[in-house]
Amino acid sequence: MYAPPVPDLLTNSAALCDAVLRLRGTALIEELSRIVRAVLSSPLGEFIPADAVALLLEPPLEPVLAANDDAVPSLTQEVRFDDQHFGRFVVSGRASYSELDRQHLASLASLLGSVMQVHSVAQRTTHAYVQVEAQLQHQAQILDQIHESVLTMDMNGFIISWNKGAERLFGYTAVEAVGRNILFLYDDEDIGFHDAFLEQGGRLMEVRRKKKSGEVFWASLSLSPLCDINDRSIGLIAYLTDITERKLAEERIHHLAYYDALTNLPNRTLLTKLVDQALMVAQRNKAHGCVLFIDLNRFKLINDTLGRKIGDELLVEVARRFRTVLRDQDLVARLGGDEFAVGLFDIGQHFEASMVAQKLLATLNEAIYIDGHDLRVGGSIGISVYPQDGNDAETLLRLADIAMYRAKQEGGADGDHIAFYSQDMNQGMQERMRIETGLRNALGNGELLLHYQPKYAIADGKIIGAEALVRWRHPERGLVPPSEFIPLAEATGLVVQVGEWVLETACAQAQAWKDAGLPPIRLAVNVSAREFTAALPGRVSDTLKRYGLEPSWLELEITESTLMHNIDRVIGIMDRITAMGVTLSLDDFGTGYSSLSYLKRFPIDTLKIDRSFTIGIPDDTNDCAIANTIISIAQQLKHKVIAEGVETMEQLTFLKNSGCDEVQGYLFSKPLEADEFERALRENWLPGRSSRAA
Repeated sequence: MYAPPVPDLLTNSAALCDAVLRLRGTALIEELSRIVRAVLSSPLGEFIPADAVALLLEPPLEPVLAANDDAVPSLTQEVRFDDQHFGRFVVSGRASYSELDRQHLASLASLLGSVMQVHSVAQRTTHAYVQVEAQLQHQAQILDQIHESVLTMDMNGFIISWNKGAERLFGYTAVEAVGRNILFLYDDEDIGFHDAFLEQGGRLMEVRRKKKSGEVFWASLSLSPLCDINDRSIGLIAYLTDITERKLAEERIHHLAYYDALTNLPNRTLLTKLVDQALMVAQRNKAHGCVLFIDLNRFKLINDTLGRKIGDELLVEVARRFRTVLRDQDLVARLGGDEFAVGLFDIGQHFEASMVAQKLLATLNEAIYIDGHDLRVGGSIGISVYPQDGNDAETLLRLADIAMYRAKQEGGADGDHIAFYSQDMNQGMQERMRIETGLRNALGNGELLLHYQPKYAIADGKIIGAEALVRWRHPERGLVPPSEFIPLAEATGLVVQVGEWVLETACAQAQAWKDAGLPPIRLAVNVSAREFTAALPGRVSDTLKRYGLEPSWLELEITESTLMHNIDRVIGIMDRITAMGVTLSLDDFGTGYSSLSYLKRFPIDTLKIDRSFTIGIPDDTNDCAIANTIISIAQQLKHKVIAEGVETMEQLTFLKNSGCDEVQGYLFSKPLEADEFERALRENWLPGRSSRAA
């Protein structure tokens, strides 16, 4: 009779676990079958996998003994874990099986089910991991193979990943880039990293970035949010493509579209855009604006005679000259052919455009030398004014063009001429140009002369000096009023030349009177703000020496506005003048920037009461109060006071009673020519001669 050995359940359980881990297929089935026979000490026993069970009749769920003694004893046990069925154990060959055998078989089946479940989960997990890893490697290969550079960064801009495209684009390896802040790739002109909109992603922009070599390039940058498993933004994904060639092409196209290929000046299209933008600013600032339309004279003749190459070089030189006399904020463009346009918007008054136009024409006065040819061109300029003539660029250009044709008609085929579109402005400009041109000629043609208005001492009525007043005797118009040409001289800078002439002529006349034996008097010469420079004391000293004239013969009259800029510099110039013995008087006191704190520092001898205050005396109480105040201030500062514009005895009486020292005006004398003043001076100084002032 068969006597089964005592089963070693623990050893066989370990063997079962090892078999599940190591073996597959038939080898595993055979090993599991061996183990079940060993556990139950049964000559027959096997493990039938679940797929094989499906071919058999449905077995009972629990192991059972044979139903009767005639049947062959056997045990069957399903191998399950939860709802998963792995197969069954079937054991037979013994005469009988005990309850203990059944328990051992159940324990073995339970262990096998648990181990196979764990192993199944592990296999699936390993397979999933391998799949994920393969997918990641696949994606990494895709990222590395695409031309675009792709990188990721956290919310603070520190780089997390860096693909091969980024390595090719920037020149940095992933080892060099990962962990660094994205700012190290920025060009110096770029702004900081943080941008509230960037966190939302999807923004497409063109940026400048810097390579490892230091080269700066243009890139197209697209940003998308980098999110965690909860869809929260944890960083950014950046996609960059080098677009430098495209940008350069765009710039070339832009330049071709908006700039003249020959002169490199803006063309009509760009000028129109820029003028319209400037007009918007001018409208907000309530400023003036002007457009100048320039057509060259004699250019067609040169171009047709000498050829297009010479004509092109001529246009380039004209463009260069125009640019040199304009400010950086002024616009100058070539419209085509020999036509140019200039936009002026930072100007105070529209007539300033005529001064700019004259500068532009002046640049054409000097000959242009090209390939041995001495070329000379002129120009006709038409001017339209914003807002009087139009509110947009096209309108202003059209009207300036019309004005240019008017200028060409008025100036002739070869004559340089300027015309405003508006008739009243045109007439005013033509008059200003006529006066300016005439004044320039007057300086060289001896048309200027001096008149001398006597100054009287109120105490005894004696003439103590005179104010030298410039006059212009025009050969056709006769005597031109100072009010017409002095403001123009100041606006154009001619006042400096006029002032030099006045000083020279007054000193020459004083020398003549001195040599003729006339008593010493002070000749007052007006000094404009433009003349009041560090060079003035030297010029005055040289002039006095040249005529052998004592400084006591000369007095300089300075307006308040001249003194109120850079006080220390002004006082230094005044000290140098008074140090040589020339006296200073402050003209138009009370009409400008009066400041007692400065007045006490100025080394002046006389305060002059302006005629605007004198005229109301004694009926206007305000004028009387102002005159009294000026006289009082002068007395306290130990200055003399002279009142100009005295025309009535009532004015004289008030000024005398108020303590005024000197007067000048039509009550005593109008401005006189040199010989008339000499005669008046001789008569005034005759013994016993009476005077209104006395």
